[in-house]
Amino acid sequence: MQAMIWAGAALTVAGLAGLVYCILRATKAKRLGLDDAAMRAEMQRVVMINLAAVGVSGLGLMVVVMGIVLG
Repeated sequence: MQAMIWAGAALTVAGLAGLVYCILRATKAKRLGLDDAAMRAEMQRVVMINLAAVGVSGLGLMVVVMGIVLG
């Protein structure tokens, strides 16, 4: 079960890295001062990546909990 816990922790860290990437990308887009259409398109991409990162992080936390419960 140790492997399951470590794999879950790795997934969680990958999800958190994705969230940090989203923050940095949104900040960069805001700093560039894009027009409304370009900003909207960029934010749609950021939201999609953000949702995927939250999903991966949540999945990793579930794997950690399962490893603890089963082990």
